[in-house]
Amino acid sequence: MNPLFEQTPHRRYNPLKREWVLVSPQRTQRPWQGQVETTAVPPSLQYDPTCYLCPGNARAGGERTPAYSHTYVFTNDYAALNPDVPPTLDDVDAKGLLVSQGESGTCRVICFSPRHDLTLAKMAVADIRAVVDVWNEQLVDLGSRDDISYVQIFENRGAMMGASNPHPHGQVWATRSIPNEIAVEMAAQKAYLSEHGVPLLDAYREMEIAAGERVIASNSSFVALVPFWAIWPFEVMVLPVRRVVSIDQMSSAERDDLASILKIVTSTYDRVFETPFPYSMGLHPAPADGEDHPEWTFHLHFYPPLLRSATVRKFMVGYELLGSPQRDITPESAARALREAGERAREAV
Repeated sequence: MNPLFEQTPHRRYNPLKREWVLVSPQRTQRPWQGQVETTAVPPSLQYDPTCYLCPGNARAGGERTPAYSHTYVFTNDYAALNPDVPPTLDDVDAKGLLVSQGESGTCRVICFSPRHDLTLAKMAVADIRAVVDVWNEQLVDLGSRDDISYVQIFENRGAMMGASNPHPHGQVWATRSIPNEIAVEMAAQKAYLSEHGVPLLDAYREMEIAAGERVIASNSSFVALVPFWAIWPFEVMVLPVRRVVSIDQMSSAERDDLASILKIVTSTYDRVFETPFPYSMGLHPAPADGEDHPEWTFHLHFYPPLLRSATVRKFMVGYELLGSPQRDITPESAARALREAGERAREAV
């Protein structure tokens, strides 16, 4: 990469979304007099009698969470989607300007652990492996349904990312249609495979491994890196070393390695600013639309908002909303900071 790009404004192309990202490293010197967040305080109780996700407690919707001892899955009491909604299409005056369609699906909650005070960063790798297995069960169960085209599994960690409860948990939203982000990624990967004869993310993984400067962690089955085109300050992508389209294609050893790399990434985050690191994390398996997807490579995205410290975050406003995505610190400097934080995390074990 051109060394001048460490100090000067430039654009980077994101082939996965086929859009440009503006990088402005000189802006890291600007003074900050904007909003300062409250430092997150991690839960101190293993069991919180007021938490509706803790074992045995009543939930807000009136149901009672059973006294579970491992992972626990239930249908969201306040689901964004409902089953049995007909896919009726409405196009006012048939002009393609006021178009709506019924969308069916289901939303589930996955409690990672019965302990209220844990996060993926603090959980044992064996317990994270149990979460990986539950993710796979959900992908297979929901993805096999004729009325489901995509199963999106994600975690919002921290109040800054909209998490309504600090208990370690994630969500599953399964939809009749393919969501926007997936449709964009699928189109880009199909186009790349057609033009180059290899899957986009497989080719990209090999380039990043060879370069090394944006890789933050790896094991025999997975590599974690800051994407060349990253938007969020400490954004991370996790890619498999062997191409698979979903978890059900992974061997037992690969699932172990996925659990291990998740532990590394999340515990590394917590060491960047020595605070519980907020993020939105999501799995991107291939669509469950009944089609083959030779273009697709399974991957995970981590989108954390913190920018300069535990209390200064990145806001997607102004030019980002009206023009195009923009970032200040370069992906390479973010990767260096994450590698240093990872070393501190390992020393703390």
